[in-house]
Order: sequence, then C-alpha cells, then structure tokens
Amino acid sequence: MSERRTSLLATLALLAMTAAWGSTFFLIKDLLDRVPTLDFLAVRFAIASVAMLLVAPRAVARLSPVARRHAIVLGMLYGVAQILQTAGLAHTAASVSGFITGMYVVLTPVFAALILHTRITAVTWAAVALATVGLGVLTLSGFSLGYGEAITLVSAVLYALHIVGLGAWSTPRDAVGMSILQIVVITVVCFVATVPDGIVLPSTGRDWLSVVYMALIAGALAMLGQTWAQAHLPPTRTAIIMSMEPVFAASFAVWLGGEGVTSRLVVGGLMVLTAMLVVELVPRRKVEAEVSHIAV
Repeated sequence: MSERRTSLLATLALLAMTAAWGSTFFLIKDLLDRVPTLDFLAVRFAIASVAMLLVAPRAVARLSPVARRHAIVLGMLYGVAQILQTAGLAHTAASVSGFITGMYVVLTPVFAALILHTRITAVTWAAVALATVGLGVLTLSGFSLGYGEAITLVSAVLYALHIVGLGAWSTPRDAVGMSILQIVVITVVCFVATVPDGIVLPSTGRDWLSVVYMALIAGALAMLGQTWAQAHLPPTRTAIIMSMEPVFAASFAVWLGGEGVTSRLVVGGLMVLTAMLVVELVPRRKVEAEVSHIAV
C-alpha cells in the first residue's frame, strides 16, 4: 500500500473515530439517568473486550513484553480518564463536556514538550491561553469552577498523556494487540471501581442498544482506529483531525440531544476550537514535532 493511500486511510479512520466519540456525549448523559457511571463503563468496555478478543484472540500474545507494558500503562490512563469524563458528564451539559474534553488537543503539544522535550513556541502558549479563556467562558460561574467541569478537565489532561504515549509507543504491527490490551485494562479498572457496590445493568432494549453502540463503535473500533492511525500520522495532523470531536459533540447534542444553542456555548466553543486549530495549523515550524517511537 502506498504511503499516500495509507495516510489517507489513517486520516479517514481518525475522522470516523472522532465523529463516533462526539456522538456519544448526549447518549451517555441520557443513559446516566438510569445506569450509574461506573456500572455503565464496566459493561461497555467488557462488551468491547469480549468482541475484540473473539476477533483476534492471539494478537495480545504476539506483543513483546515492552509493548504489553506500554499498553497496560496507556489502558490505565484511558480508563481513569473515561471514569472522570463520564462522571463529569452527569453534572454538565453534553456540549460543554465535549468542548472541555477537546482541551486534550491543546494539552497534547504541551505534554509532548515537557515529557519528550519537543519544541514549543510562543504561538502555542498564546493558543493555550486562548483555550483557557474559552474554557472559562464555557464553564465558569463567577470565580468558581463547577465539579463536573473540573473533573472533565482532569480527564482531558489524562487523554493528552494517552495521546503522547500512544504516539511514542504504537507501531502498525502492534496496533491490534495494543488496542485489545488497552480495552481489557480499561475494563479491569472500571470493574475494580464498581464491583464493591454491585453492578446495575441497563433495563431496556434502547439502553442496551446505546451501550452496545458505544462499546463496539465508539469503544473497540475507535481504539483500534486511533492506535493504528497514530502509527502512520504525525501528531500535528492527528491533532487537527481530533479537534473535530467537540464540534461533533456540540452538533449531536443540539441536533439529537435537545440542547439549546447559547451565546456562551458559541463564543466559548469557538475560542477553544480556534485555540486547537492555531496550535496545529501554525507555522511549518512545527508546534509539536513528530513524536519519535521510543521504548521505555
């Protein structure tokens, strides 16, 4: 397969994954009225784990010990991020949650600079400041930050760390195995958190349909798509595509979730989105250098 065709397929995979993620915000918010956060996540990722293991039962065994260790670390980061993001969604609007979660696109080059020592420019710091102000417009009431918004922001930090790690550690050869192991680890994290209180299952066919969709499409396929795509695309291009997630989230929330369009949502959302695009579209002097594959 030619490099150009592979790059195009990776771009389409990331865009489809981003749309799938964006479509889940209003679905999750509706589901959490009937199913506790941790129970929903445990069931969702258990279904995704079983499906992926059935499709590729030997993929994890083919991973090297180093790749397995990396996948476990990444799965733990992602699992905790999912718990915090979903818990935050129970306390804030789906569209707001989508925009705050999208802050990981801004945070990614910052962590890449701090952890991997890639170069960061003054333009990037300006974009981070713009995103912070936009976040304030979206979520602040006076000088206080709401509980839901705060833990959602922490989840964005963890997602950024996951992206940096995945960019540094994923390879096309290990994409399937690492995706499966990450999903399994996420499942374990969620079950450990919820088992002491018992597990509440969805009670209607409609709720099960939502969970299965989020498990297979926005869970298993999305993780596989991201892991494979990040082995082929530079972080700058990856972040540009993934910056569409809050746009998809707000669109689905307004179109299908019944949320209203407010001036704060429009102004704050545009500021955050602008910051994301500025971080990735400025100069050919790259804001975030291509992350080299490292073995730690």
